[in-house]
Amino acid sequence: MSLELEIGGKSIPPGLRTTIEVPLPPLYTHTPMVMPAHVVRGQREGPILLLSAAIHGDELNGIEIIRRVLQLPSISRIKGSIIAVPVVNVYGFIHWSRHLPDRRDLNRSFPGSDKGSLAARLADIFLTELVTKCTHGVDLQTGAIHRSNLPQIRANLDDMVTLEMAKAFGTPVVLNSNLRDGSLREAADSRGVKMLLYESGEALRFDEISIRGGVRGVINIMRHLEMLPRSKRKSQAKPVIARSSKWLRATASGLLKTLKPLGASVNRGELLALIDDPLGDNQAELKAEFSGIIIGRTEIPLVHEGEAIFHIARFDDIKEAENHVESFQTEHAPVDLTINQQHEEPPIV
Repeated sequence: MSLELEIGGKSIPPGLRTTIEVPLPPLYTHTPMVMPAHVVRGQREGPILLLSAAIHGDELNGIEIIRRVLQLPSISRIKGSIIAVPVVNVYGFIHWSRHLPDRRDLNRSFPGSDKGSLAARLADIFLTELVTKCTHGVDLQTGAIHRSNLPQIRANLDDMVTLEMAKAFGTPVVLNSNLRDGSLREAADSRGVKMLLYESGEALRFDEISIRGGVRGVINIMRHLEMLPRSKRKSQAKPVIARSSKWLRATASGLLKTLKPLGASVNRGELLALIDDPLGDNQAELKAEFSGIIIGRTEIPLVHEGEAIFHIARFDDIKEAENHVESFQTEHAPVDLTINQQHEEPPIV
């Protein structure tokens, strides 16, 4: 960690905790816009960890994860620094929208340009002012609107540093995900910043298990990077790694009746859903094409033929993956108030 850290033209010395408002293009109403970034600098040198959320404006879980992390008493004793940006896409956030007003996806607009579209300008500002100041990062996302994701880490597992971070986070499933052109992860990686993507929950919804799992995961990452002391707790089980996954698509249009929940294990040929004709004349079956674990699914029962219904990941040992999912859900279920009682955080139900 360099002793010098400058964001938005402001120098932040070691030992300081502050909020920087990074200027953004104003609204057409002439209303000023800023991207708030919380900076926590330890007294000792160490990694600089980026925590970002709401890169899609309708993704809320990550905002709450960052808020809870910043409330932890141990944050005042970190080695290194945290740069936390709870709402990256502030334009989409105020409109409950995944996209920016120009209908572009910010996570396909990196590295951006100071002379490009609104999305390109926002990407350029975020990358230049914040991301490039960091050594490591965790981007907190959710499923899209009407789609839920099982808590999972997506990362480039061919990179050994990223792989070890992915294992340390503590989700039940780690999915190998290649770097996509225009994504934050790709832009960060090309600048030497090792990034994880934490996917969990659904857009425009809070999910307590996802939030608690995310808070614990960020703590685990800080311990892995030696920003915090190693835990004296029993070592957590290693996550199960999936090298491939596939969306199972609707075989007909109609009313969807799902028979398997998120996180369930499925066998090849097993019936997962029924699709009824609204008039009741026909019924189509949706069966698993291979054995695996459901890591994502649609949450709305109105579907068109070809629409993505279940996201299924392949594993060498499905039983082990199933056990990891069950353990994660049990550990972070709202009925277990250990973390929330300690930090006076009531669970969201």
